[in-house]
Amino acid sequence: MTNPTTRTIDQNLFDDEGAIFMGARRNPSGCRVALFGVPYDGTTSFRPGTRFGPAAIREVSTGLETYCPQLDRDLEDLAYADIGAVEIPYGDPEPVVNAVRHATSTVLAAGLKPLMLGGEHSISSGAVAAVAEQHPDLVLVQLDAHADLRQEWLGTRHSHACAMRRCLEVLPSQQLMQIAIRSGTCDEFKELRRSGRLISIQDIPERMNALRGRPIYLTVDLDWFDPAVMPGTGTPEPGGFVWNDFAAVINELNHHRLIGADVVELAPQLDPSGISSVLAAKVTRSLLLLLAQ
Repeated sequence: MTNPTTRTIDQNLFDDEGAIFMGARRNPSGCRVALFGVPYDGTTSFRPGTRFGPAAIREVSTGLETYCPQLDRDLEDLAYADIGAVEIPYGDPEPVVNAVRHATSTVLAAGLKPLMLGGEHSISSGAVAAVAEQHPDLVLVQLDAHADLRQEWLGTRHSHACAMRRCLEVLPSQQLMQIAIRSGTCDEFKELRRSGRLISIQDIPERMNALRGRPIYLTVDLDWFDPAVMPGTGTPEPGGFVWNDFAAVINELNHHRLIGADVVELAPQLDPSGISSVLAAKVTRSLLLLLAQ
């Protein structure tokens, strides 16, 4: 195991210019979590702009308190790094996914837990593949409005609409939990119901009880939230959730072994009020507190 006082990251993989998440350091030495951004939205099929998400989350983070009363933990008591943005090639999504996988593997090799800020949801398959390589018994928990189970969309297998399909190429079906999905094709919903992967909010505690001790990766597509509280996302879907619903998920995860996470699909310019960015930053704070404990 890497000595926590000597953890290093190949900074050639990351651009560390620009904003930094509140309280974070650039040097990962002594840290348990490495936060990094992936400013990519090359397969966006409706409203673009998620490439600006990571910077927006960082910029508004200083408007939050470091203390979370729900978890009774404070970021000031933790050591975590913000190592910047993954250096990605623009254009075709597959090289981007590969770059994310390599960057995530580098973070893991340094003994750090990854927390990725997107960017569009296609990037999650790269991070999940890297974590699953180290943890074959990984359970992926998806918060999302959409099923993301298409084989391909608009000419690419690595579209944001295919994110979970690509994850199922590295994880068995029973190791994916899709929480309260509310949008998708007829075929996607047939698969969700047949597979047993579609889980209601109410059933989360019972379904996760059997996962105690298992490594968990949480992917949060911010369109899981209702557009009333999260208008700044590329594919808003009415009928979603509010902060208290997310807090219930956090309460459950607090009893489990969270080893990685991502927060994706914030398109900050679509919400001039800035509230969507603040919500995304608060989600990020909760995940930092869980990962770094």
